[in-house]
Amino acid sequence: MFTGIITGIGHIVTVNDLGDTALHGKRLTLACPPHYLDCVAVGDSMALNGACMTVTTLSVERQQFTVDVSAESLAATTGLDRPGLVNLEKALRAQDHLGGHIVTGHVDGVGLVSHLLKMGESLALHLLVPPDLAPYLAYKGSVAVNGVSLTVNRVSDKTEGCHLQINLIPHTVQNTTLHTLQTGASVNLEIDLIARYIRRMLETSTAFTPQSVASTVFRMS
Repeated sequence: MFTGIITGIGHIVTVNDLGDTALHGKRLTLACPPHYLDCVAVGDSMALNGACMTVTTLSVERQQFTVDVSAESLAATTGLDRPGLVNLEKALRAQDHLGGHIVTGHVDGVGLVSHLLKMGESLALHLLVPPDLAPYLAYKGSVAVNGVSLTVNRVSDKTEGCHLQINLIPHTVQNTTLHTLQTGASVNLEIDLIARYIRRMLETSTAFTPQSVASTVFRMS
């Protein structure tokens, strides 16, 4: 579990194949800011650009760690198959502040940066989102973009997909990898967890009425 509040920027320094076929994943070696790994252990969860991974090896002295990314995860995400900068977030602890929103680290889809516009001191990020994610996105709702908890400022549905506009304040731009985004770049997206459950409840509302639930309980007893 995460919050979408980025705590460091890491650097994928090497990418090694775990096998010689498309069914195999890759092993990533990442370098971190000084002291970032002081309270991290092998087996801990770490979000990389919004994708939850497991720390497989660790070198506190070198401030590096490795993760193994499956072929399935590589196919469902972007930016984890090559060297480069990534947003890092350690798993949420019970006593931590929930500063962003509830983020699971499970990427739901890949969006496309349609354009970036300067808006005063901020930056307007425009994204084209896959149509199947549109029902989970709402004005002033939350969405994780490359692991960053952000607020949807505008949303509109088009034939080619769902268009989002998100305002990036200078702090967010400076302290995440979002400052590297350019038009045409792809980003990892995670929809809001609450929206996911509401959609499922609405889909099954006719099947699970109070009468049907009571009837099922009666038959089981």
